[in-house]
Amino acid sequence: MTSDSSVPGDSADPFRNEPTPRDEAPQFVLPLVVRIERDAPPARTDALETAARAVLTILSDDRAVGDGEWAQVMRDWQDARIRKVVRRARGAEWRRAEALPGITVTGKSAEVRVFPPVPLDGWPKDLARLQVSGTDLDDPEPPADADPTAPVLWLNPDLDMSAGKTMAQTGHGAQLAWWELSDEERTAWRQAGFPLSVRTADPARWAELTSSGLPLVKDAGFTEIAPGSATVVTEHPALRRRG
Repeated sequence: MTSDSSVPGDSADPFRNEPTPRDEAPQFVLPLVVRIERDAPPARTDALETAARAVLTILSDDRAVGDGEWAQVMRDWQDARIRKVVRRARGAEWRRAEALPGITVTGKSAEVRVFPPVPLDGWPKDLARLQVSGTDLDDPEPPADADPTAPVLWLNPDLDMSAGKTMAQTGHGAQLAWWELSDEERTAWRQAGFPLSVRTADPARWAELTSSGLPLVKDAGFTEIAPGSATVVTEHPALRRRG
């Protein structure tokens, strides 16, 4: 599933039709691949949380910052539109994906591999052939209440998105929070293993969250939902305290 989000410091509406400097820059996409075996699919909430942690993991990886081998392409990606695409793999497809440079992040039942950004028209063949459909997942039982002392990525209760689409959105939400944290706050989150929860907000609470000043993801509307739809609010304790 393709998803595009607004970026820090970009005061222009990212969903308007006229081009901006970000549109004129070379466009890249961050690929994520979720492992979905026929006989053992991951739980939906665990897949969403693992995808968010995967994005945080590559953002903070030594290869993605400074003079690291992925640093330039990470900068190029973040200088343009922030796009993420989630595809699924199983069996030999997953093994081929694991052989490519990237990072696999494991949850309770989910495995998500994140790769350094690639040009929109320059996907490695072993990723390009993977399907974006078929990412519908379920939770075998309702998730427990979120830990209020850890970050929570709240989903819009009025939107019906596939798991793949939602994984891209939670990745956006985690990334927006990462950008707003101080270096010390980022280090503490990373050293703790990026604890976080993904939960659907209560309808009454959603209105409060979207006006709270916390990081808010709005989708470009390429797939599934209307342009400008608010999808995720990230309630990180450090950012909540600032409010």
